[in-house]
Amino acid sequence: MKVLKFGGTSVGSATSIKTLIEILKQESKAENKPVIVLSAMSGVTNLLASMAEKAAAGESFTPQLAELQTRHFDAAKDLVDIHNQNPLLTRLKIYFNELEDLLQGVLTLRELTPKTRDLILSYGERCSALMVSRIALQYIPEVIFVDSTTLIKTDSAFGQAKVNTELSELLISGFYNENKGKLLIVTGFIASNDAGQITTLGRGGSDYTAAIFGSALNASAIEIWTDVNGMMTADPRIVKKAFSLTDLTYTEAMELSYFGAKVIYPPTMIPAFLKKIPIVIKNTFEPEFEGTVISHTSKESHLPIKGISSVNEISVINLTGSGMVGKAGFSGRLFSLLSREQINVILITQSSSEHTITFAVQPADAHKAKALIEQEFELELLANKLEAPVIEDSLAVLAVVGENMKQTPGMSGKLFHALGRNGVNVRAIAQGSSEYNISVIISAVDLAKALNAVHDAFFTQLNKTLNAFCLGTGNIGRTLFKQLHQHNQFLREKNKIQVKIAGISNSRKMTFSADGLPLDNWAEELEKNGEQANLEEFVDRMINMNLPNCVFVDNTASPLPITFYEKCFKANISVVTCNKIGNSSSYAQYRNFKDTALQHGVDFFYETNVGAGLPIIRTLRDLMVSGDRVQRMEAILSGTISFIFNNFKGDASFHDVVKMAQEKGYTEPDPRDDLRGTDFMRKVLILARDAGYAMEASDIVIDNILPQSCLDAQTVEDFYTALKNEEAYFSELKNKAEEEKKVLRYVGKLDNGKATISLQMVDENHPFYMMSGADNIIAFTTDRYYERPMVVKGPGAGAEVTAAGVFADLINVGAN
Repeated sequence: MKVLKFGGTSVGSATSIKTLIEILKQESKAENKPVIVLSAMSGVTNLLASMAEKAAAGESFTPQLAELQTRHFDAAKDLVDIHNQNPLLTRLKIYFNELEDLLQGVLTLRELTPKTRDLILSYGERCSALMVSRIALQYIPEVIFVDSTTLIKTDSAFGQAKVNTELSELLISGFYNENKGKLLIVTGFIASNDAGQITTLGRGGSDYTAAIFGSALNASAIEIWTDVNGMMTADPRIVKKAFSLTDLTYTEAMELSYFGAKVIYPPTMIPAFLKKIPIVIKNTFEPEFEGTVISHTSKESHLPIKGISSVNEISVINLTGSGMVGKAGFSGRLFSLLSREQINVILITQSSSEHTITFAVQPADAHKAKALIEQEFELELLANKLEAPVIEDSLAVLAVVGENMKQTPGMSGKLFHALGRNGVNVRAIAQGSSEYNISVIISAVDLAKALNAVHDAFFTQLNKTLNAFCLGTGNIGRTLFKQLHQHNQFLREKNKIQVKIAGISNSRKMTFSADGLPLDNWAEELEKNGEQANLEEFVDRMINMNLPNCVFVDNTASPLPITFYEKCFKANISVVTCNKIGNSSSYAQYRNFKDTALQHGVDFFYETNVGAGLPIIRTLRDLMVSGDRVQRMEAILSGTISFIFNNFKGDASFHDVVKMAQEKGYTEPDPRDDLRGTDFMRKVLILARDAGYAMEASDIVIDNILPQSCLDAQTVEDFYTALKNEEAYFSELKNKAEEEKKVLRYVGKLDNGKATISLQMVDENHPFYMMSGADNIIAFTTDRYYERPMVVKGPGAGAEVTAAGVFADLINVGAN
């Protein structure tokens, strides 16, 4: 028998409740039906608290109450059969009427006591549990709505009540035995004291409710269903490489939760810990994902740590003075004072000389704590035995957690080396004798950079074998194999990486080898032993071979491989691609690729999508991850068009220059595919998306280079004829630029979320004036690079540089 707890996002809308009901339908097929614990709909507890505060301040709460009622009524009407709606809506309306009366009382008295606040907050869970129980009853027989206030008994510490465990477990087990075979849907978060007055269990109280029920019923597991795939190695909003953990010990989970991982509330684990009941973190919206198992012991792990957690904003109070040295009871007096006033201390560190104590608190508590200390230690301050407490704001805590750290040399060194290399100053350090946690205080502005640097340091294993499956054997594919063959020894000796080509496919044939295909005669191997190519089968074989550190390398320009990227990510296979189609199609697809790769802890590298071998995407990412803000980007990102306009000068005709570009292999078979700006647009779109803009191709304004007659030509030959006929048009552009001592450049620009591509004339003061060959160039104007933009320039076309870019991406996968 299991206990399942669903968080606010799981009951946040009609859509999410439908997903929840599907899970309940499956779970209720078990011989012993689970107990279901529900939170309030997402945002409802905050809304109730806001209404209570408004009423206490004498302000109107009516609009918020109407919003609360509408949310519940709309969900009920969407999900309950029309002939069953009225009884539910009537019960909900009774709750809302009671709530309104309570709030009106608060408004009249202008007083909000902790007891009244708990009662007001209780309506969130009661409404959601009642509603879901009635919806579930349509699909599952014998569903019972259970108000947990009748079963969980506490003291009268309203807002953070202490549970009477013995009595509560007796009531819960008795109720469960009376209703065996029924699906119990229980209100989370709320309980009651001996007088029957409603209390709440504090932040994360619904998790606690689930743990109390699990302990009372000796459940086989307590499942916490939320909106993320278990507990992750770091905050995925900050660390893009973060991945889900399969298992944790109670100690590790408590350490991670305490320092900012909001997936689970730390007190939840205490009842489970005492009875060794596993806690499983699951994702309501991806139920097939196995999630994270928290238990007494975890499986043996190769990871040096289990995760990196953080508190994003803290204040530090420093106490210094000779009056603390050798003074027995000083620390006890200090922290007892803070405890009495409900000020939570996040971290403590003290110098061995006992001359200084540093502790961290929430910013909202800092000035209150300072005032209390000054009052408590007034005599010491007056006698100059203690200096006035000093508050430092805008700080953060970063903590690395894991049982593997225990008695493992070098853990602290690796942490501080990673921080030092990235210029992150450590303000304070704390490590317990258990060695499960090393915590450091740093500047809040450095937190994102520090988290990424530390994650890279602890989860990077360079000494590994990459098994690459390569699609496409054209110019780029052939050149990549040549480069890998030439640098094989260098990679093994210098980077501790070996790249094996475990599969190759083109449009005709495919071949595989778990031991790696020979790079000196791969073409002969493919031709001789290859079987008929089938893209779907190629991907399935790659997955089924189940080799470690797999990378899918797409060296094609076809839309077909794109359709398999998500499948690769979900199979924990990284993707490296020079194929621009995937990232430049719909934004939803781009976002899905990024998010899916992130969820499954794999890499998605596509540096060559924008600048061939130029590090444009990597530069942009480094700027953003270091906290810089990109204000504007200007770029020439088409090597083909760059070559054409770099050579369209003097007596050269536009027709001849385009012809020369095609003969050199710079253009597509139909040069209009380049000159229309479509390829350029894709690159600008990818850059814009990586810069944080949710843009579609239609959002980019393109200035057409070609006259209509050239675009309307039926064949490539006809196009060149039309191009020759339009020479006067192009000559006029060239002559005008030369008269003004300028040059023609086809420039893409991203400024304040607006993207354009247009033919421009630039003078010698512009960074794009001096160009040659098929060079690409981009100028980043950022907060840091404002007066003089950062410029990246170099060859932007050709198989050698593009293959080199793919090569670099492939090695970077191995570095992660």
